[in-house]
Amino acid sequence: MNEAARVLELLAERGHTVAAAESLTGGLVAAELTGVPGASNGFRGSVTAYATALKHELLGVDKTLLAERGAVDPEVALQMAAGARRRLGADWGIATTGVAGPDPQDGQPVGTVYVAVAGPVGAGKVAALRLNGGRAEIRRESVRSVLELLGDELSGNGRAQDTEQNGGN
Repeated sequence: MNEAARVLELLAERGHTVAAAESLTGGLVAAELTGVPGASNGFRGSVTAYATALKHELLGVDKTLLAERGAVDPEVALQMAAGARRRLGADWGIATTGVAGPDPQDGQPVGTVYVAVAGPVGAGKVAALRLNGGRAEIRRESVRSVLELLGDELSGNGRAQDTEQNGGN
């Protein structure tokens, strides 16, 4: 079973829903989830906030935080996840932000990615990733990582950690 199917199964077991906020993945998280038959039972929708200003305007990410740290930041990822959860009326929110390349962004090197989960209780979880590979591999691994983070939270195995991985594993 792929990670999207596992997440949707875990959501269904709890009667919960999820919404996504995506930046570097540009809709790939939503595509992965909606590729699973029956996804509409657990997936509410997504916001692709690629432009930094939209992270504030659509998802409520703090404008000062964005100005001071840029969009590639763990707190930005958490606020994006919480914003998706709130704006789309879901039990859980997930988010991706980072640098897929080919050039660095906001002083961050290519492969720097933050994925986050915000749930019904608690402050949420964020994972800092240092991914290797080309743009496509970094984006694909970001999708897998955010779904895995949500799956771990749903199954009670959640923990945030820094990881270095090769894209496309």
